[in-house]
Amino acid sequence: MAYKTFAAIDVGSYELAMKIFEISTKNGIKEIDHIRHRIELGTDSYHTGKISNERVDELCRILREFTEIMKSYKVDAYKAYGTSAIRETKNALILLDQIHMGTGIKIEVLSNSEQRFLDYKSVAAKGQAFQNVIEKSTAFIDIGGGSIQLSLFDKDSLVTSQNIRPGVLRMREELANVSYRSYQLDEIVEEMICDRLESFRKMFMGNRKIQNIILVDDYVSLILQRDFLETKKKGYVDVRTFLEFVDTLKKKKAREIALSLGLAQENIALLHLSALLLKHMIQVLGAEMLWAPGVSICDGMAYEYAERTKLVAPEKCGVHNFEQDILACARDINRRYQGSEERTREREEIVLTIFDHMKKIHGLTKRDRLLLQLAAILCECGRYISLVNVAQSSYSIILSTEIIGLSHVEREIVANVVKYTAEEFDYYATLGRAAFIDRETYLRIAKLTAIIRLSAGLDISHRGKFRQIKITSKEDKMILTVETNADMTLELGLFGKCTTLFEEVYNMKPVMKQKKI
Repeated sequence: MAYKTFAAIDVGSYELAMKIFEISTKNGIKEIDHIRHRIELGTDSYHTGKISNERVDELCRILREFTEIMKSYKVDAYKAYGTSAIRETKNALILLDQIHMGTGIKIEVLSNSEQRFLDYKSVAAKGQAFQNVIEKSTAFIDIGGGSIQLSLFDKDSLVTSQNIRPGVLRMREELANVSYRSYQLDEIVEEMICDRLESFRKMFMGNRKIQNIILVDDYVSLILQRDFLETKKKGYVDVRTFLEFVDTLKKKKAREIALSLGLAQENIALLHLSALLLKHMIQVLGAEMLWAPGVSICDGMAYEYAERTKLVAPEKCGVHNFEQDILACARDINRRYQGSEERTREREEIVLTIFDHMKKIHGLTKRDRLLLQLAAILCECGRYISLVNVAQSSYSIILSTEIIGLSHVEREIVANVVKYTAEEFDYYATLGRAAFIDRETYLRIAKLTAIIRLSAGLDISHRGKFRQIKITSKEDKMILTVETNADMTLELGLFGKCTTLFEEVYNMKPVMKQKKI
């Protein structure tokens, strides 16, 4: 039986956690240890933009202990991720180097969309339980220290995912500057969050009624997993019972709550804030049932490792299609900016047909195919802002909008491919000055842009004149034959203007032909 021991380290806003997993072909992903240490990195980062030397020393000390624990388990591989506390630190590169030199552990910093996608994957790894919940209209609520991610599912399909501030730790730090009595806290939290929740409801929910909530957090989830509310099924609770529990919190002192729930007293303030945030989200969303699967980002990291190493069969990892969720987010953006769904589908089909035909030529990956498809979906969203500067407006929209599951670099790639669909392509001497651009990224942008420009030349009028396209390659030419009886005079005449970059990048001359049917 093939198996690996894997360690997942989460350097969070108010806690440092490590989970040890045994991953095998027979038993799937099995958690064998969970070590947690409270350290409020976000308290420094959110206030000053830097983490104090004292907390850096404490962080390094705990990470060195984690290293010894990994040795005792004979860990085959590990992954360490930093989230918002490190992401929002001004001197992040210096800090990460200090940690690496002092502990030997290399921490990678996740963008918000990458972080939330891992949390999402950790729940999806629950398999059928996850699928059963999202078959009905569902809100996925991920409450972090710095912010909240709110995603909507409808009939097993991701509808939208939006980030809302503040999270529990940031809210606690903001409230430290407010003089209030304990009985006022509920109303103050409502005032801090409900305007954004109402905007979310108006912009993204429409007439949709939310039936279920999936919760990922570090406090309320713990209460439900330990079944303190004495529900019929661990982790599940009806909304009425949960709201009654929240109301009891404001009637008790922190010490009394800590004793009754078996929690550390220092955690009660964040538990109360997390519960109040969830209460007001429930009231806006109108949900009936709450499920807290009791997972963390560490579970998502193990899921990804299992996928990457192919140790675990897909059915043991969960069968949810995450790529379709990323595409659904892009289609939601296109729809929000009133893009033509029919024209978008036609554009997708053309670019993917060209990409697939060129597999042996372009050397790009399946992930690059996804980025190209996203660019095809989003390349005209800027029309909503300007009919003249469509490319630049689309570029700005993409960079200003999170797409869950994409890293910042990937979002930059999509934005640049969209931008250079219509604008003159910048060569590396210019484009390479951008902070995210290295040689490999530049070549990916160039190759994808060449394909999407070529596809644009096949449908210059945007009238969808053909349904079928056949592609053949012969020596240094690529023949693109469109089957249609429509008048293709415009496309045939201007096609050459759209092929210059393609010829330069691939050293092939595209030739467009019409075949009447």
